Amino acid sequence: MRCRHAGQAAVPPSTERARTLATRSGTASVLVAALGRTAPTLHHVHQDGTTIIMLSSDHPVTMQAEPRPDGGRSAMIELTDTAPVALRRPIRGLLWITGWLRALDPEPARRVALELASQRCDERLLDVGYGARLLWLQPVFAVLADAEGIAWLTPADLAAAEPDPFCHLERDWLRHLDQGRPELLHALGRHIPAASREGRARIRPLGVDRLGLRLRIEDDEQTHDLRLAFHRPATTPAQLAIELHRLVGCGSQ
Repeated sequence: MRCRHAGQAAVPPSTERARTLATRSGTASVLVAALGRTAPTLHHVHQDGTTIIMLSSDHPVTMQAEPRPDGGRSAMIELTDTAPVALRRPIRGLLWITGWLRALDPEPARRVALELASQRCDERLLDVGYGARLLWLQPVFAVLADAEGIAWLTPADLAAAEPDPFCHLERDWLRHLDQGRPELLHALGRHIPAASREGRARIRPLGVDRLGLRLRIEDDEQTHDLRLAFHRPATTPAQLAIELHRLVGCGSQ
């Protein structure tokens, strides 16, 4: 679903949106030809799209990804960005990273597991070497599909981008707005087209980034999305609060 913009609402570049999606570490699936779709036990995407995947040692994908003279097995990981509030159509975007997949030998796997453990405390990493293997996806290219369109990206594109400053804050912030501040959502209704306001449309928060707020308008029959631009880019929670109050009509212009 393409997002409608209120006025000339700027959006972050595709590289930034892709890095943000990957950094959130949402749902992932590994796709290997003839082996179908597999949900990894754990995954971690590095800045350039290089992806670490954990699977059981006896999984068919693990067997097919054993080190080969030609460098690995062609594979793709699909990352799904899902809205943090309950919506009829919750998927906000998809990122597909295609490259060469190979299983790591025990010693490199231990080093990678220790490096990951220093960045994220996840007890599943303790299973590496004990029934679980780490696999390494070396990216060749990536494709982003979201409300703003479709973009083809290289590992260099991803490596040069930074995730949105509200990447990790967004989930709790949107849930609080959805469940705890109905008066603010009601006030945001002034930006909704009159035709939607006349029906039984419900306003839901869909996403937020440094440049604006995305709303989902749901009624009994259909949904559509609306993007509201901030007056100024926001990079801190305090600036985000100021921009939200401007949108609801409580701040200085």
